[in-house]
Amino acid sequence: MKITPQCVVALTWTLKDTLGDVLDELDEPVEFLLGGNDLLAKIEEALQGHQAGDELKLHLEPENAFGDYDENLVFLEPRKLFPAELEEGMTFDGAALPAGCTTGIPSARIYTVTEIYPEHVVLDGNHPLAGIAIRLALKVESVREASEEEIGQGSCGTGFFKVETSAPGKDQLH
Repeated sequence: MKITPQCVVALTWTLKDTLGDVLDELDEPVEFLLGGNDLLAKIEEALQGHQAGDELKLHLEPENAFGDYDENLVFLEPRKLFPAELEEGMTFDGAALPAGCTTGIPSARIYTVTEIYPEHVVLDGNHPLAGIAIRLALKVESVREASEEEIGQGSCGTGFFKVETSAPGKDQLH
């Protein structure tokens, strides 16, 4: 079966930056819905017409991957507003930031704690890979028709290209 919109592909890949440093590896196949919210548009575009066993190498500039880095999405917030067990790398949903944070912080973002000072916390609303050109070597492991449920949800539930929030003390997924 060839890849078309509204099908499910199982992929393995190696994701690197332009210096060749590995950012992520999928050794076991993971399923993604094409035509939904699971993959970046340029990846979906490149996969069209391919089939199981095909291998692709993609180079994506920031504007086609996770966007350019926006300094306006970095905020310095009072440390006292956050839990005592706060650690760098923790993430917070912008809609659920503690009361007292800067007015006007965009709520439709996920914020990562990038630095912790005695009096302040630095929150970054950029995707962790924003501003980075990426190289993706991927292999199509399998292709199948998407179920009505998957099409209705717009996803296979993988969420790799989204940042998930975590409660303090829990692991984060990127």
